[in-house]
Amino acid sequence: MSAKAEVFVAGLDELAAGERRIIVAEDKSIGVFNTGSRIVAVLNICPHAFAPVCLGKLGGTTLPSKPGQFIWGQENEILRCPWHGWEFDLHSGECLTDRRRLKRFPVVIRDDRIYVEV
Repeated sequence: MSAKAEVFVAGLDELAAGERRIIVAEDKSIGVFNTGSRIVAVLNICPHAFAPVCLGKLGGTTLPSKPGQFIWGQENEILRCPWHGWEFDLHSGECLTDRRRLKRFPVVIRDDRIYVEV
């Protein structure tokens, strides 16, 4: 088994909440997102139809609530695929409506610099 390589993404101050960077590392396109509470990295391939999912809209979703009540949450944590609108929770990689998930990569923050382990 080969060791994982750390690939530099950006300085922590260069990726504000709600922003993303798309990098290419080891022939993989990877989206790196600042959700406001964490930095996450996912493979830029939608597990539904292989779209470039990291180009999709970043937003939120409705949370469990009482009937007739709509509570909005998870802002900057939900990624919507640009092709078919499938939505994924960036923190878990899970699709909101299906069992498929995004492939995630470990993120390392060292000396205020963001790295992805590939």
